[in-house]
Amino acid sequence: MRSFLSALTFLTVVPVPSRFNLNPDDLGRSTVFFPFIGLVMGLFAAGMGHLLYYVLPSQMVALFLVFLLVGMSGALHLDGFADTCDGFLSTRPRDKVLSIMRDSRVGTMGVAGIIFLVLMKWVSLTSIPSSSRLFAIVLMPLTGRTALLAMMAALPYARSEGGLATAFLGNRTLKWVGVAIGIGFMIIVSSLGFGRFGIIIIAISLGATALFSAFCYTKIGGYTGDTLGAVCEICELFPALVAVVIFYGGGTV
Repeated sequence: MRSFLSALTFLTVVPVPSRFNLNPDDLGRSTVFFPFIGLVMGLFAAGMGHLLYYVLPSQMVALFLVFLLVGMSGALHLDGFADTCDGFLSTRPRDKVLSIMRDSRVGTMGVAGIIFLVLMKWVSLTSIPSSSRLFAIVLMPLTGRTALLAMMAALPYARSEGGLATAFLGNRTLKWVGVAIGIGFMIIVSSLGFGRFGIIIIAISLGATALFSAFCYTKIGGYTGDTLGAVCEICELFPALVAVVIFYGGGTV
């Protein structure tokens, strides 16, 4: 229970009573629950979307849901995505990239990245057939939390000094178990929502995780808290984006 609550308080803005006295060890063991937290976030967002579609235009609902997903995480991952854009797109050496990412100020690349990402999520959601849209909303945070867990399991920590992500060092077997659970959830949701195209959506989403993880290893030698946020946000986009490509490519979603 302590590990689950640690995952809940780290990944969402849901408050946990102080009487549980959670510590970094609890957070380190909480990774196996990350996909489950992502699934719960997606189900809550889909439920809100289902209600709002009765009273608002689909474009307004899609935009609200994009910001709801951001709000439920306290913009934690979006902040990491912005810092990663600032660092990785600066074309600087490794040490300078890490220094830029640690700076709390957001630069031009970070702002541009956030705008592009939010617009892509919004447009992708509005372009999916209504019969599959809510399944995409469930799949998006689930895929993102599974992706960041996969990056943690596959890569070493990139910083020599400490950081927020150091709480997750170790317990690699537990992380891979969490990835397996997340992929299982993804298969179920995508199969229900996208039929035979569900496996394609999962494969491309996981492929994006692998490619971005490889890029992070080449760029800075591993992961940081910021790159975890970035891979979460990037892979959160892919279920909706791939569904749009399949639909407009002649498939029937």
